[in-house]
Amino acid sequence: MVNSELVLNGQTYAYTIYAIVVILFILGFAYQVTKPGKAGVLKTSLFVVLVVCLTVLGVSLHITTSKTIPWVPMDLNRADIKPDKVFNITVVKHQFQLPSDKLEMKKGDIVVFDVTSNDLTYGFGIFRQNKTMVCQMQVVPGHKNDLMWKFEESGTYTIRSTEYSGPEGHQMILKDVVIVNE
Repeated sequence: MVNSELVLNGQTYAYTIYAIVVILFILGFAYQVTKPGKAGVLKTSLFVVLVVCLTVLGVSLHITTSKTIPWVPMDLNRADIKPDKVFNITVVKHQFQLPSDKLEMKKGDIVVFDVTSNDLTYGFGIFRQNKTMVCQMQVVPGHKNDLMWKFEESGTYTIRSTEYSGPEGHQMILKDVVIVNE
């Protein structure tokens, strides 16, 4: 499983470089068309080749990075996977109710967070100490909301609501309640 922080950084660099190439191309084209005197000659075939190359590069970049989303492989095979632990969590009136004070597991365990709401739609996200997101899902009343995850790094994690659920929603934070041991 790929670390979401690595995916985000890689995609940021790749798309930034791509955007710079496109902007330089547009500026070069604009300069050729608007420069004083006789307009530069940009052959139609060269222009078409450059546009096609940039389009192919952009689409290829998108296709290549679309499979790097961390949760895809496990979700595709989840029917064949037996989790090591299942944590049943209830959300009511903007409060997470955990089965115990801390949710403890070992690094490499496959766990399921089964979250139920009977009043509002909430978010359920797990965050690292540096506040980057590990995983998240939407918690919808009347539906099964579960998230299967395998923690690749030991550490202490925080649960936060990741969905707007009214003015009280921003207070839905349980600091340091997910403990992943070596």
